[in-house]
Amino acid sequence: MVGTQRVAWHARWVLPVVSAPIAHGAVVVQGDRIVWVGTSDQAVADVHERLGHCVLMPGLVNAHAHLELTTLRGFLEGLEFGQWLRTLTEIRARVLSAQDIIDSARLGVSEALLAGITTIADCTASGASLDAMNEAGIRGRVYLETFGPDRSQVAQSMSDLRAGVQALRARANTLVSVGVSPHAPYTVSDALFAAVAEYAAAEQLLVASHVAESTAEVRYVRDGSGPFAERLAARGIAVKGTGESPMALLDRTGLLNERLLCVHAVHASADDLSRVASSGAAIVHCPISNAKLGQGIAPLINMREAGIAVGLGTDSVASNDRMDIIGEARQAVLLQSLQRQTPDALAASDALELATLGGARALRYELLGALAAGYQADLCAFRIDALEAVPVYDPAVLLVHVLGSGRAAALTMVGGRVLVRDGAELNADSGVRDRVGMAAEKVKQFVT
Repeated sequence: MVGTQRVAWHARWVLPVVSAPIAHGAVVVQGDRIVWVGTSDQAVADVHERLGHCVLMPGLVNAHAHLELTTLRGFLEGLEFGQWLRTLTEIRARVLSAQDIIDSARLGVSEALLAGITTIADCTASGASLDAMNEAGIRGRVYLETFGPDRSQVAQSMSDLRAGVQALRARANTLVSVGVSPHAPYTVSDALFAAVAEYAAAEQLLVASHVAESTAEVRYVRDGSGPFAERLAARGIAVKGTGESPMALLDRTGLLNERLLCVHAVHASADDLSRVASSGAAIVHCPISNAKLGQGIAPLINMREAGIAVGLGTDSVASNDRMDIIGEARQAVLLQSLQRQTPDALAASDALELATLGGARALRYELLGALAAGYQADLCAFRIDALEAVPVYDPAVLLVHVLGSGRAAALTMVGGRVLVRDGAELNADSGVRDRVGMAAEKVKQFVT
């Protein structure tokens, strides 16, 4: 249990996100809340913890992941998107056991904590990630997926979804909540989208859906053509273009509202973004996954200019290879500069805001994602005493561009509880890596 003592965490730099960086700063925590932020020499506390030459900041928010796919890191390389999806689906159904899937999720959560991630929004077909997140003590939300591209599947899909949500809600806690995820326009019929929208409204459930991710998806929805249409037609499922964008489809079916998290939105037009802004929906930007799968560069700056709440996500490590939000922040900066042909079209400080407060707002969390009195005591810190960390003109630039990704956090704290210290997870499952390795051996034998 988190104690009631006032504990001051001191660091060379404190990045509150909602205010300017503080040199030689401190954050005072009491219970599960931040009670004070300022310079070290003014901190009043019962206990003083000195992190040394570190940057201390809000815990990172991964606004989109698929933890149960961690086992597939590096296996689906070079596949066209449709083949990538089909192979992934077959492996999950035919090769991985229930134990393999929860161990995969456990490993993903462990990697997240070591990367300074304190909140995860996870889309899951099995629900295993909820148990993995509960065990580790991380904050987050699991969105239970539903599928059904044929209108005749609506009743069964909804029955399964209701039962799954009921089971997950019984296992949820104050840190981990439950939402729903109608997967994507090419795996969910318009009738199923409408049914999920009605159910989510009645049950006050938050929703996540992959939308406008690829040109193939746009062709499928608008014209009823392309690889997704061909595969569904081969299964005897009627396909007909609607003449609208994927975002307009979600709007028409009632899903595009303040409860929705739009995942990817790579191919969202100006009209689409206007719809999102008017609806109150949010977007999660996954720049590395988008780039690795060749989907394109999302109009991130346009999203921000439209006033949309935007966070960053890794997507699954099957499409990214890393559970690393700092890496996503750097990629976001570089790709927006490339797209706009302007140096630092997105500033490093803005990218860190997306990685923290932006993600919290996109996920509808209040008092999360910043260092300020009254906010949740979700913190992370990274060491900056390496040779390449000198000189320091701007700690945000240092984190995003200089130190790069792959460094274990010096501190990861969720709700005042320390989960990682000095690059080590305090309650790690020592056998999970070996078990995931054995599952990977089964995957290697898989032949499509």
